[in-house]
Amino acid sequence: MRENDETPSPRETVPLMASPRNNPSHRDSLTAQEEETLKYGAEHVIKLFVPVSMCMLVVVATINSVSFYNVKDMYLLYTPFHETSPEASTKALNAVANAGILITVVIIMTVFLIGLYKYRCYKLIHGWLIMSSLTLLSMFTCLYIEEILYTYNIPMDYITFFLIIWNVGMLGMVCIHWKGPLRLQQSYLIFIAALMALVFIKYMPEWTTWVVLFVISIWDLVAVLTPRGPLRILVELAEERNEQIFPALIYSSTVVYMINRSDSVDSTTDSQNGFTRTWVEEHQRQQPPLEEIKVCRRIMDQDEKGVKLGLGDFIFYSVLVGKASSYGDWNTTLACFVAILIGLCLTLLLLAIFRRALPALPISITFGLVFYFATRGLVKPFADMLASKQIFI
Repeated sequence: MRENDETPSPRETVPLMASPRNNPSHRDSLTAQEEETLKYGAEHVIKLFVPVSMCMLVVVATINSVSFYNVKDMYLLYTPFHETSPEASTKALNAVANAGILITVVIIMTVFLIGLYKYRCYKLIHGWLIMSSLTLLSMFTCLYIEEILYTYNIPMDYITFFLIIWNVGMLGMVCIHWKGPLRLQQSYLIFIAALMALVFIKYMPEWTTWVVLFVISIWDLVAVLTPRGPLRILVELAEERNEQIFPALIYSSTVVYMINRSDSVDSTTDSQNGFTRTWVEEHQRQQPPLEEIKVCRRIMDQDEKGVKLGLGDFIFYSVLVGKASSYGDWNTTLACFVAILIGLCLTLLLLAIFRRALPALPISITFGLVFYFATRGLVKPFADMLASKQIFI
């Protein structure tokens, strides 16, 4: 997670110590800056709470209505230990082994991706991301819609079914990897994250899921905050090159494809970048007034102030809440839901304080795990005992 404010205004780059604190203009500017920070902070919280909540709600609704995602008939290739032993110690060892294998794969793929980005292998990265998105929007979407139709007993012919899959998939590819309405792009990213969460819930063993959530949050902490962390390197490289991180991996609360905002050409020089002065003057007469350009830039600068959250954060938030809901205890599910939102709010608070890229998983996942085991181990038995004795609080 990082705050997308790569081109701060001059007022934000001037140190506050440059002006005396008893200067009224300084106090006014400081108050305006604090009000602007609070305004954007509140907007960012809402802009992230809504999509995160929608993703978790989609997963919870699917888990509780479509039995397909609760049946453990197949497992991921990266989890070869299936926890079939009745002994708890053996299950724990199998879960740790599965989590170790899975996190090793994640580390290798992350380092490989950063290496490709470092050496500017953009075509290979885009091809990789396009194939991944195409798989999710074709095979997994086909499986999801098929199970929805089967669960609710909705008849549909194959021609209509494949036309729907084709249109959904192609529209998603255009919105994610090219251009499209921002809301539609965000909706597709939320849907992809929900699909991946459902895949993890179905194809990972029970205990492995909880161990993976804990291990992946530790990895997120290391990858973002350590000096040689791969995700930190990715963010720093993107800032140095003044490039957007790939939209297929990032949920942005603002527009992710920006217009070129080069400064206006100085008409006093004889040539600019190979163009003659006559051509420059003729071209400038066709441009809008400078006041309109400034207004457009001000609007775009405000739009760029947004928060970016990795799709992996959406996925593992939804895995935690969806897994909690699969046991049928709504108190535990609501506790995990609230815990994740509280953790996300604290992460945004730290983001506003430190003004640097921060991991979004550790606080939320830690709160979610603590609330899950506390609610399931303490609150649920206590509530069941009160209900059995007909005591209502």
